[in-house]
Amino acid sequence: MAAKLLCALLLLVAHLRLSFSAPGEVNSLQSVPDLEKSMYIVVDGYPCVRLLNLSGEIGCSNPGTGKVVAPIIRFKFANKLVRSSTILVSLDEFNSLLLRVSNDSNFARNIAGVLVESRTQNELEGFSPDKKFPQAEFAPYASKNYQWNPTGSGIMWNSYNFPVFLLSQSSTSTLQQVAIKNEKNKKAYTADVAEFDLVMQTTKAGTRDSESCLKEATCLPLGGYSVWSALPPINILSPESSKPIILAMASMDSVSFFRDKSLGADSPISGLISLMAAVDALSRVDGVNDLAKQLVFLVFTGEAWGYLGSRRFLLELDQRSDAVNGLNKTLIETVMEIGSVGKGFDQGVKTFFAHTTGASSATNESVTALQLAQDSLKTESIKISTANASNPGLPPSSLMAFLRKDSQTSGILLEDFDTSFINKVYHSHVDDLCELNLIFIFISLFIIDPSLGIYSFVLFDVNAANINSSSIVAAASLVARTLYILASDNKDVSASALSAIHVNVSLVEELLGCLLACEPGLSCGLVKHYVLPVNTCPSHYVGVIVGEPSSTPYPAYVGDVPRFVWNFLADKTSLPSKNPSSACPHSCSNTGEICIRVEADGKGVCVVSTTRYVPAYSTRLNFESETWKVLPQNTSDPMGLMDPVWSESNWNTIQLRVYSVQNATYDHLILLLGILVTVLAYLAIVMVRTFISKALKRD
Repeated sequence: MAAKLLCALLLLVAHLRLSFSAPGEVNSLQSVPDLEKSMYIVVDGYPCVRLLNLSGEIGCSNPGTGKVVAPIIRFKFANKLVRSSTILVSLDEFNSLLLRVSNDSNFARNIAGVLVESRTQNELEGFSPDKKFPQAEFAPYASKNYQWNPTGSGIMWNSYNFPVFLLSQSSTSTLQQVAIKNEKNKKAYTADVAEFDLVMQTTKAGTRDSESCLKEATCLPLGGYSVWSALPPINILSPESSKPIILAMASMDSVSFFRDKSLGADSPISGLISLMAAVDALSRVDGVNDLAKQLVFLVFTGEAWGYLGSRRFLLELDQRSDAVNGLNKTLIETVMEIGSVGKGFDQGVKTFFAHTTGASSATNESVTALQLAQDSLKTESIKISTANASNPGLPPSSLMAFLRKDSQTSGILLEDFDTSFINKVYHSHVDDLCELNLIFIFISLFIIDPSLGIYSFVLFDVNAANINSSSIVAAASLVARTLYILASDNKDVSASALSAIHVNVSLVEELLGCLLACEPGLSCGLVKHYVLPVNTCPSHYVGVIVGEPSSTPYPAYVGDVPRFVWNFLADKTSLPSKNPSSACPHSCSNTGEICIRVEADGKGVCVVSTTRYVPAYSTRLNFESETWKVLPQNTSDPMGLMDPVWSESNWNTIQLRVYSVQNATYDHLILLLGILVTVLAYLAIVMVRTFISKALKRD
């Protein structure tokens, strides 16, 4: 009888623990995975990570080396925190939360972690975690307080001693229910908590700046690989071409508060797509190989972090390295940069602004060529305006690096804004193509039933997104025709020659889906035609540079997007191989030949192309003996003096999960039950021993 009572009590304790520790209903447990699923909710999302520079840290991390566990409460109910808590906050309240953390030390002391709800940019008036003048220290003029980015809060440049996690759409709904449950059951035996497994190794090692963490190998420098290509290919066997160079460039990296959610649809990927479409259009023009001037296309990475790509490119030119073999910086006549062009759409008119580096004959020729290109697009509603003379100078752009290197640089920057950004979500995770998933749903419906007439609605839906595909097409048309006019060195380019330059609208639409959405994302047919991507969902965060920088890097050390851009430009600017039967990659033996599409089918194709990778990392870093070293300041390099030398802390897989824990009252109940079980067990043993002793005596 006593044994049965003991077992019943033990089962009661186990039942209580299971009931109170599970975040959801438990119907049946048939395996250990079933038990884990009943106890834990794994949360999907994107973390804010720890970054370092020469003066300290920014970003987010655990305060110590262990996991962070705290109950979840919504920000609007967190006016007076009396214990360590995980704050669930909407995106439009996120700035307010971090501002209070900065101003209220008592409040900040009880913040264990922050969960940010997922929302689209259409629900926001504006959200930009960057500064009002991004990277003002690198500007080639004195007006550092000018507000190019009026909605900028600067929160991404601060250091937070707690983890911050952006929730996915599905996780947002789940965590809202969890928070409401906690608020309703304040006197319950359990509370749902968030557990952040987010330990940054630099914090663990005590290395809190780039120089110390690079020395201790607990971080890696931010960086990657830029790409340049020439149309037509440059003959590197002959003395360096004497043709003047028309340089067209864009950027392919963006940034946000959350590392892996950096799409940058308008800033800068709309410019990248426009440049790629322009290259494609020019590659199909008859006689492009006989132009009087050399066309060179350049796509930078690392520009959001101190203009790493452009500054390193200029240094490589000075050093005449293999990465820029065939280029002569003295021959660069004009630089044309394509910036943010995805929002240049005003009441049916595609409107762009030309920001120039100053008055010069070459700059004036570029502006004239741009105007001629506009005039040649007679059927298009396109408007080109010169930027307001009251602007202090160029807006944040790669051209700044060129001007700081040589103040006489002739350049023109094409943007969708004049005096300030019209992109109110600049450098945030909501600068995306927010409605693209609807497009593919409608396309599927169109395939199923063409009678639905969905095609026109699909085009409308593209235009309703954060950026406008027709604006990008218009910018690409302007860029392609302007470059042709400049490279032909003929002010009287025939109208028929310009009208032959057509931008492939389908290519632009496909690039939008490939580079700015998870469906189809980098698994789209265009990308997989050239490379095998590691990830499906694109992110344009620069990442870190792995191994020794090289003009021929190991492919696994190059990101998905740079590899795709390299193959795309190499293909579009190429000439057929002199030996069509050559097999890739080892038999492209003829000088000037490279192997493209080798990832796609394992064989690839040999083509004649001048396309190169250029390492992009801080000019104040040197890689020696498998170690990164910070170089002393060079007073002759004004941008180098401002270089913060960014690095990213090493980290393990970052995870977040939610589960229920008992409060002190429940602990006391379990303790009392345990004591009761112990006492009853002792009494049962005594009773059994007494009974056995009496029975033995009777025997």
